[in-house]
Amino acid sequence: MDKKIIGIDLGGTTVKFAILTAQGEVQQKWSIPTNILDEGSHIVPDIIESIKHRMNLYGLKKDDFLGIGMGTPGSVNRELGTVIGAYNLNWKTTQTIKDAIEAETGIPFTIDNDANVAALGEQWKGAGENNPDVVFVTLGTGVGGGVIMNGQLLHGVAGAAGEIGHITVDPDGFQCTCGKKGCLETVSSATGVVRVARHLSEEFAGDSELKKQLDNGETITSKDVFEAAQAGDLFANLVVDKVCYYLGLATGNIGNTLNPASIVLGGGVSAAGEFLRSRVEKNFLTFVFPQVAESTKIKLAELGNDAGVIGAASLAMHSEK
Repeated sequence: MDKKIIGIDLGGTTVKFAILTAQGEVQQKWSIPTNILDEGSHIVPDIIESIKHRMNLYGLKKDDFLGIGMGTPGSVNRELGTVIGAYNLNWKTTQTIKDAIEAETGIPFTIDNDANVAALGEQWKGAGENNPDVVFVTLGTGVGGGVIMNGQLLHGVAGAAGEIGHITVDPDGFQCTCGKKGCLETVSSATGVVRVARHLSEEFAGDSELKKQLDNGETITSKDVFEAAQAGDLFANLVVDKVCYYLGLATGNIGNTLNPASIVLGGGVSAAGEFLRSRVEKNFLTFVFPQVAESTKIKLAELGNDAGVIGAASLAMHSEK
C-alpha cells in the first residue's frame, strides 16, 4: 500500500486535519476546535488525541505514514520543531511541538509558518500547477506570503523571507504594526482596504453610497468596498483602483526580483476574484520589464481553506527528500 501523509493547519479557532496520498489527493478531512485556554496548553495534546483517534478509526498504523506536516502561526524553529509568539493561540512561551507529537505517534513531524505552508499547498496542487517557481500572497486580516524557488521554500537568514506584507509601497504612507510606514499590509489587507476608503473619502465630493456610509459613521468591510465597486459606485472604484495600484507595485517588484512562473493571490480579499486579479495585473504589467511581463502570470488561488492542510502535508514530503 502506498504510504500516506497527514497535514495539519493550526488556526486560532479551528485545527484542520487531512490524510493524503503521496500524490496529494485528500482522502479524509476533519477538524476540531482550538482550545486556547490555560495558555494554549491543551492544543498539542488535543492534536495528538485526534490523530490517534482517526488512525484507530481507519485501522492505520504509524508505518502507513511518511510523515506529519503542520502549519502554525507564530515564529517557528523548524529544526527544533518549536513555536513562540503565536498570540492568537495564547502561546506566550516556547512550545515544543515536534518532540511531543513524534513521541506519541511515532511518525516523523515537520512544522513551518502557516503562510509558507499555504504557499506550498497552492504551488503543489493549486494555481501554481506544481511549477518549482511560485510566489503566494495571502490578503487577509494581514498580508502574508511564501516564496518557492527551484522547488524549495525560502526562509531567509532570520526566517523572515516571504514577508510580502512589509514591502514598502508608499514611503509616506500609513503606520504599520511592524514599526515602519507604508507597508503593503496597511493598504491591501482587509482592514487596509477600509483604511484606504476612509482616507480617500475625505477628499471625495461626488455621489456615492459607500461614501455616505462612511460619513454616517457606519462600519464597512473590504467586501462592501469591492461589491460597491462592482455595482458601479464611483468612489468605491477609486478605492479599488488605489488598492490594486499598490498590489501591482508590490507584485511588480516581486516579479522583477524573482521572475516566478506565477504570483498567486489568496486570502479573504482575493474572494473579489477576477475583478481584483485583472486590475492588479494591469498595474503589475506597468511595473515589470518585458521578459517578466511575458513569463510571470498573476493568478487567483484555487484551494481556499484546503491550502493549509495540503501544504502542510507536502512539508512531510519535502522533509523526505
